[in-house]
Amino acid sequence: MSLSSRTVLARRTVLAAATGVATFGILHWHAADAAEFSYKAGHDMPPDHPLNVRLAQAAKKIAEESGGRLAVQIYPNSQLGGDTQMLAQVRSGALEVMLLGDNILGQVVPAASIAGLPFAFDSYQQLWATMDGPLGDYIHAKIKATGLQVFDKGWDLGLRNVITGNRQVNTAADMKGLKLRVPEAPIQVSFFKALGASPTPISSQEMYTAMQTHLVDGAEQPLSSIEANKYYEVAKYISLTKHQATTFEALANGGAYQRLPKNLQEILARNLDEMAVLERADISDGDVGLAEKLKTQGQTFATPDRASFRAVIQQAGLYAKWRDTYGPEPFALLEKAVGKLA
Repeated sequence: MSLSSRTVLARRTVLAAATGVATFGILHWHAADAAEFSYKAGHDMPPDHPLNVRLAQAAKKIAEESGGRLAVQIYPNSQLGGDTQMLAQVRSGALEVMLLGDNILGQVVPAASIAGLPFAFDSYQQLWATMDGPLGDYIHAKIKATGLQVFDKGWDLGLRNVITGNRQVNTAADMKGLKLRVPEAPIQVSFFKALGASPTPISSQEMYTAMQTHLVDGAEQPLSSIEANKYYEVAKYISLTKHQATTFEALANGGAYQRLPKNLQEILARNLDEMAVLERADISDGDVGLAEKLKTQGQTFATPDRASFRAVIQQAGLYAKWRDTYGPEPFALLEKAVGKLA
């Protein structure tokens, strides 16, 4: 067994051992009734996804370190509504905590979605060095200006890839005519339109059925989401475009966070940040193992010509348009980290 395989196996063993912990986040934990502060945390990932597993571990540690004063009950798999619904709940105070994709958060804080610019990052290392640096600080300041609390470390779903049920994608030209499910995010819509595809916004809860019934020809998702949501059952081809980062933020209602005593704020923030870093490693370390696993589940992989995709973006002038949308300051911070884009 290779070193990388052992690393993936060890990582998966940790996650498998934590599955029982993940259950903690689905059930109404009995101690929540006795807690001084009982907060709900929602997100759209399934229970066995690394994001939920690590969030449940954070909730367990928060309860222990607070002596039971702060209980965080986790509701995975969009149990509390879709992303935009949960975001509205967090802003109003009906939901205390959520994990949300930056591409969706961009509807409220435009700069938040800048990490999702297609082909902006060459690696996970470059992505997180950028998002933990000045660009991330800029984005977090903009989020806090809305009244939301955002925690220092972002979470990760991985680099997104094109999955299809009817044909394999090898070059940008193969995207023409594809009806592709995308989230309600302007970046994805503009990107796939430029490729000649037909991007179709559909909620994550309806994505499996949309591909199963051929309402769409495919979608674009990280490997972790393809495996966790069993999209391999309804889409045979995976093209490793790695076209877009899928960063998440841990958010809290500002008022709910401020109501916590300072020591509980520290316990909440520290545990969320520590688990975020571990969850990022779960995603980056797991990609090789997931690719091999998906092959055993009937998936056909392609390694496309990524340069042909980026050439379409350049020719369409999309980077320049996105720069104008975000403004010169955040775009300059991004280019300082990754090099010239527009």
